[in-house]
Amino acid sequence: MYYQESYNRHTDWYNKHFPTRESKIDCYRKAKSAGNHHIAHWLQQLFFNCLDPLLRQQPQKWLTVGDAYGFDAQYILASGNDALATDLSTDFLEVAKDEGVISAYAAENAEKLSFADQQFDYVLCKESYHHFPRPYAALYEMIRVAKKGIVIIEPQDPVLKMPLLLFINNLLATNVHLLNKAWKNRFSFEPVGNFVYKVSEREFEKFAAGLNLPMVAFKKINPNFYFKGADELKTSHKKFLSIRVKKQILDVLVKLKLMPGQVLATIIFKERPGLGCIEALKKQGYHLVNIPVNPYSK
Repeated sequence: MYYQESYNRHTDWYNKHFPTRESKIDCYRKAKSAGNHHIAHWLQQLFFNCLDPLLRQQPQKWLTVGDAYGFDAQYILASGNDALATDLSTDFLEVAKDEGVISAYAAENAEKLSFADQQFDYVLCKESYHHFPRPYAALYEMIRVAKKGIVIIEPQDPVLKMPLLLFINNLLATNVHLLNKAWKNRFSFEPVGNFVYKVSEREFEKFAAGLNLPMVAFKKINPNFYFKGADELKTSHKKFLSIRVKKQILDVLVKLKLMPGQVLATIIFKERPGLGCIEALKKQGYHLVNIPVNPYSK
């Protein structure tokens, strides 16, 4: 089956780039020595800041999915919460534990998690969902093992947020060749072999409504400015100023609803959060959507 081939390719990817234990150790030690003042760290914080309203409700038990290096779990642990890091391959995570980056890890396929129902308060899937060959299978598994909710931070599908692109899509629907030329990344694939599965607010709203869940929250961010060497250049470098300016322009365009955000941070709640959490989410820039109760549910 194709999806099994996809699993195998992703399992092997990190070992192809970091073939020895020494190369993996060097990866962590370089990240540690670089500190918090390089461009790559600043960009990663844009992702991690999306978690802060939830992390304040400590102590909680988190599961990170597709957390190849363990850095997602590391951020959660630093907040005073508990986190189990998981990935298809644990070769890197084993080293991460030895280096003190994480406290625990496990080998897990996101599409078939081995955990009990509601075993974790929250599940985090950051920058991994778009790699999954069967992402909906993973979505249902993550919501199953979560008690309070799941967090998915992934590239946003632009078509529903860009009227012009939607118009072109409808206009050229019968001419696939022209449509693919106009919308060049309509079907995007990564070298490791997976289709890039971008997400949308509407699909998560429908997912929550279908399961009679109470609320979803969305935040649009623009963190996609990574470049090779970003983990070596400090935020004092002139290149960082250029990134800041580009990001600020994008942020304004997103706020004016002229552009979709590069990335969509989504929280799907299984139980309604408290008022303090709701206020923290709004302050962080989240848009909250209350899902009406299914009148025909028991």
